[in-house]
Amino acid sequence: MYVVTVEFKIKPNNIATFLDAMHQQANNSLELEDGCRHFDVCVNEKDPNHIFLYELYDDRGAFDAHLASTHFKEFDAMVKDWVNEKTVNTWLL
Repeated sequence: MYVVTVEFKIKPNNIATFLDAMHQQANNSLELEDGCRHFDVCVNEKDPNHIFLYELYDDRGAFDAHLASTHFKEFDAMVKDWVNEKTVNTWLL
């Protein structure tokens, strides 16, 4: 399995809208991508503007397909101005 973790720091005025879009993105990934197995959206208990994603894919190719998908590209373009910081890490399980 291919694990992707993403941490976002979201601008405070955009957190509600970001979370709505992020939950829709997670649902789209699970429903539309054969290789996406798990997609959690977590909110930091002490800092609600700090969002953590935990995603599982079959392999690197499945993650690359995720990045190339229309729904991801649309999401990424929509939220880019709402994000102060974004860190992506990949892992092998």
